[in-house]
Amino acid sequence: MPAEPESKIAAKFREGWPIDRALTKAVREALVVHKRLGHPIATWRDGKVIWIPPEQIPDPPSEQ
Repeated sequence: MPAEPESKIAAKFREGWPIDRALTKAVREALVVHKRLGHPIATWRDGKVIWIPPEQIPDPPSEQ
């Protein structure tokens, strides 16, 4: 009996880059939405959570 073909999801996990690209896109979109709506974002710096006000959220780099 032949082995089952690798699922598309398993292939993406094995390759890695499709997941990295999807996460990068999601973060970029979240930053844009937070900034546009005037919501702060939380980040981790020097062992502490800090809040970045919307006016200080940097414009994300364009998609590559």
